[in-house]
Amino acid sequence: MSQFRTLDHADLNNKRVLVRVDLNVPTDNGKVTDLTRIERVVPTILEISDKGGKAILLSHFGRPKGRDPKESLKPIADALAHVLKRTVAFADDCVGDVAKSAIDAMKPGDILVLENTRFHKEEEKNDPAFVAKLAALGDLYVSDAFSASHRAHASTEGLGHRLPAFAGRSMQAELEALSKALLAPKKPVIAIIGGAKVSTKIDLLENLVTKVDALVIGGGMANTFLHAQGIEVGKSLAERDLADTARRIMDRAEAAKCAIILPVDAIVAYHFEAAPSHAYGIDAIPTDGMILDVGPLSIERVNHAIDDAATLVWNGPLGAFELPPFDRGTVAAARHAAERTRAGKLVSIAGGGDTVAALNHAQVAQDFTYISTAGGAFLEFCEGKALPGVEVLRSK
Repeated sequence: MSQFRTLDHADLNNKRVLVRVDLNVPTDNGKVTDLTRIERVVPTILEISDKGGKAILLSHFGRPKGRDPKESLKPIADALAHVLKRTVAFADDCVGDVAKSAIDAMKPGDILVLENTRFHKEEEKNDPAFVAKLAALGDLYVSDAFSASHRAHASTEGLGHRLPAFAGRSMQAELEALSKALLAPKKPVIAIIGGAKVSTKIDLLENLVTKVDALVIGGGMANTFLHAQGIEVGKSLAERDLADTARRIMDRAEAAKCAIILPVDAIVAYHFEAAPSHAYGIDAIPTDGMILDVGPLSIERVNHAIDDAATLVWNGPLGAFELPPFDRGTVAAARHAAERTRAGKLVSIAGGGDTVAALNHAQVAQDFTYISTAGGAFLEFCEGKALPGVEVLRSK
């Protein structure tokens, strides 16, 4: 983290600290149903407060087209207060007199949530005049929203050019974990990449084959690669028009001496339902069958690859894990990785919504070295792309 300014470098006492957090959490009838993102930013908020700073929180929520009471951050502020076990004030706007008055009323150590930044269309445009209005409210800028750092918005990137900028503790932990996995990893490195479509992960795959020693491809993506090798995949999900892309990625992997690990057997059903299913060798998939999970021999291969690795990066399930029994491959590999991590033999980093859900389903998320709550930002970092909201935090 020597490249970045963190809270260790910030004088917080009696400062107005604009803190970009990600409070875009799932809700149901105004109640927060998953506190994970809120819990991740607690250490930063408490540190600012305990050091006498005025913690002024900025966040988006949903995709409003202008001001919309249904997408107000007020209920989220209430949930944050419950988690923090401290009073959290709320202001009905993020700029202007309403925000200024609420900030002027703060004492050192107070915590304030400003209303949804996306109620202003200038936020997503990174409008300089809007950035100036935000900057006028603070003395320092702290970014603790890695999950929004791939967007060059006013509150995620623009503010970092107008105020002294620092990484919060959640941002710091994310950057340290991903750097450990991809920039300076302990080798050998393995990546497990699953999910439905190759088309959404072309850049990811092309970058990873130059960074890792072995790449496990699972889920519907694997069917596209099998098809590209001339293997019949029946009625399975596959992007047959991306066969050339799959072959290009395999050629790139071979040139980089990265082993591609594809399924050698599969669990096949004839309908997407918890109906009778059977394991078939990958060269014997019925023409009217659907591959819905990796088979037992493939699980064994994946686990052997995990055994050989010192670092694991995981994004995407190996099968249709939402529908048992097609969760077996993902669960088995996840539990094996967790066991190796607990034993101190593996650094395991995972990210992406489906991935987190799958690891929670396998009841091992707490055993991985680090779980990223970011979706797009996690993928773009793994693709080797510069993230605007991260770059602005670099030491100058």
